[in-house]
Amino acid sequence: MTGSGCRALTGLGSYPGPFSFHSFSEISAINEKTRVNRQIRISPVRVISPDGEQLGIIPIEQALSIAEEQGLDLVEVAPLARPPVCRIMDYGKFKYEEQRKAREARKKQHHVQIKEVKMRPGIEGHDFDFKTRHARKFLEEGNKVKVTMMFRGRQMAHPEIGRQVLDRVSELLSDIAKLESAPMMEARAMTMVLAPTVKNPQPQ
Repeated sequence: MTGSGCRALTGLGSYPGPFSFHSFSEISAINEKTRVNRQIRISPVRVISPDGEQLGIIPIEQALSIAEEQGLDLVEVAPLARPPVCRIMDYGKFKYEEQRKAREARKKQHHVQIKEVKMRPGIEGHDFDFKTRHARKFLEEGNKVKVTMMFRGRQMAHPEIGRQVLDRVSELLSDIAKLESAPMMEARAMTMVLAPTVKNPQPQ
């Protein structure tokens, strides 16, 4: 790593009080490109202890020795500073915690899907209730629901019957859903889309 083209950190060399690497915007995020231990080539470096206290500007070999004596790693946290800022830490543990936090964040994310429920104009009561419960479950999970009314044969002559069924579904689910797309004919089917209004979807 060379020093050309890098901006110095104003006042870093004469900072009088305890130094905290979190207080400077130049400090980069620790990631897979972060230099650790013998990957750090510039000397001297400004060293921060595991508890955030400033240990001063010292030669890289001395900084590595201090880290090794504590069974920890020397991690370059501000490569653009002059001198670079390094912190003594358990890098393996740090990476593990960061990965764990990332996994937890992904689990909390909910990706809205469009689930489909199919019905026919002459649907019987128990089938209607069963499919409406499925639609409610999808909505409670935070998903949208496409309700498709399928027509066949002479049923095409009376689309209003299918429309009445869709209107009934919409009314029964109005406590947790809003009508996003009103019923419309698409070839031999009539469809509508319901969107959830629940703020905290249940886990799937």
